[in-house]
Amino acid sequence: MVKIWAKLIKDDKILKSYVFEKNDDIDYSLFFEYLSDITYNLDIPTPVLIKTHIFNYAKYNYVRFTKSDFVESITFDKLVLENIADK
Repeated sequence: MVKIWAKLIKDDKILKSYVFEKNDDIDYSLFFEYLSDITYNLDIPTPVLIKTHIFNYAKYNYVRFTKSDFVESITFDKLVLENIADK
């Protein structure tokens, strides 16, 4: 099961959060689709996704997107995705 807790953080405070859930096993080739769904539900632009982001999520169950990862301007400091699925 895929379960990702997405948090918009500004000044070390959570502004908004969303939990993405999917009953299938995680498929890293679909990670951009997961990210697109998360950003759509949070009503924010989708950041640029590179291999390092996917590797960090796979290895540490955590990935952070900062202002430099977004093409459009954002009103928060970072977007954090954290794996909260039962292991």
